[in-house]
Amino acid sequence: MKLLRVGELGKEIPAVLDSENKIRDLSKIVQDFNPDYLNFNILDKIKKTDLKSLPHIENNKRIGSCVTKPLNFFAIGLNYKAHAEETNSDAPKEPIVFNKSPNSIIGPNDKIIIPKYSNSLDHEVEIAIIIGRKAKYVKEEQAQNYIFGYCICNDISEREWQKKRGGQWVKGKSGDTFGPLGPYLVTKDEIKNPFNLNLSLDLNSKRRQTGNTSLMIFNFNFLISHITQFITLMPGDIITTGTPAGVGMGMNPPDYLKDGDVMVLKVDNLGEQNLKVVKENND
Repeated sequence: MKLLRVGELGKEIPAVLDSENKIRDLSKIVQDFNPDYLNFNILDKIKKTDLKSLPHIENNKRIGSCVTKPLNFFAIGLNYKAHAEETNSDAPKEPIVFNKSPNSIIGPNDKIIIPKYSNSLDHEVEIAIIIGRKAKYVKEEQAQNYIFGYCICNDISEREWQKKRGGQWVKGKSGDTFGPLGPYLVTKDEIKNPFNLNLSLDLNSKRRQTGNTSLMIFNFNFLISHITQFITLMPGDIITTGTPAGVGMGMNPPDYLKDGDVMVLKVDNLGEQNLKVVKENND
């Protein structure tokens, strides 16, 4: 199933695409796609519903982030060998795990804001996992049992803040618009092979990033198993899983996002994002 949230910022309602790709209102079945409702019991209830009996929502409505208010928003660094190489970093021997602020989450077509003191804003097309049940000490071969679904994430990164402002990466990863998610939360049963998904990002109609999940250093199952040896994951938690090569930091000279830039992100089966970059209004 393709689940989404539609409506004005702060007033989104949960929805689903039916077999004719019409958006249907789910608000009588689920309050929102937040940690209270991102579980397999709710999913079973939605699957048993006659979607065409639900109210139709016009396609011209804004699409919000496909999930909201997660308890945790984790990210994985340097998870594609070519990306590690372009940043002059060694490929990690175990996953690099860091946080993004849940406040960074925005919709898939919302504006990316260049913060007031930012000079090195960058893009990272990624696939995010959404957790569907409490997960602790998960075995790798059982990891799929804990995945509710997948979505596109643009792991927007301020490179100076990430690399040169002291230790942790979180400052460079958590700006107010640094976490576009969606358009859809696609349930795992719709993804035939998560280990062979193509990712791409175009900047101003020119290809910047191309990758495939088969090239990940640590795949989805390994990441869930690894993280849950240290951290208990909860329903609604997000893990965005790393980006392929082609980021602005890896160019010579580096080529960062500028006011007016337009990004288009695509991932097999997960839809696309269309994001415009604008300067912060300092008035």
